[in-house]
Amino acid sequence: MITVRPADERGGTRRDWLDSRHTFSFGDYVDPRHQGFRALRVINDDRVGPEQGFPRHPHRDMEILTWVLEGALEHRDSLGNGSVIRPGDAQRMSAGTGIAHSEFNPAPTEPVRFLQVWILPATHGVPPSWEQRHFPPATRRAALRLIAAGDGRDGAITIDQDVDVFATLLAPGDAVTHALAQGRHAWVQVARGAVRLGDRALAEGDGAAVSDERVLTLTATAPAELLLFDLA
Repeated sequence: MITVRPADERGGTRRDWLDSRHTFSFGDYVDPRHQGFRALRVINDDRVGPEQGFPRHPHRDMEILTWVLEGALEHRDSLGNGSVIRPGDAQRMSAGTGIAHSEFNPAPTEPVRFLQVWILPATHGVPPSWEQRHFPPATRRAALRLIAAGDGRDGAITIDQDVDVFATLLAPGDAVTHALAQGRHAWVQVARGAVRLGDRALAEGDGAAVSDERVLTLTATAPAELLLFDLA
């Protein structure tokens, strides 16, 4: 079964410096029909203006994954970590017992666009931690590259949950397939471009929940970038 979450039905937060689209309920946007999917709790598609950003704020007991699509995002946190996240970088922040962080666009003229994903952790009350790794475009072209996993295998960042997160870049006509083990589920998030998931057309910003399917085939109908989540 495939259930599409159309981009134009998402919630949103708009300020003079921020345009954020919420796949699931977030902040002031509350939709009882869309509170998450399996361990996925948040998928926000954020656009932040030049020299603007999110001031320091706290989190607890959440796995937070950031994936930049365009531009650069400067990260600072209460553990003393600091980095600039660029396209191809996956950053994981495990909030655990408590962490505070800020995210800022340092560019003087260019906006930054990124996906921020919240995943419910398998365990609560653990020490907070942070990790960031780069996944070159060549490893993602016409291939599903594992960027985050519960066991951190194959050079992926480690997430405290039974979830595998894949990223791919597809040219028109490219296709990738992913097999789901018995009892597993998937979420497909189209970050850019357009694909077909089986007989379903998905455009930029669309998401799709997948259950009771054994094989997913994604075929690009335009240049596309997407994330695929394999979930318990």
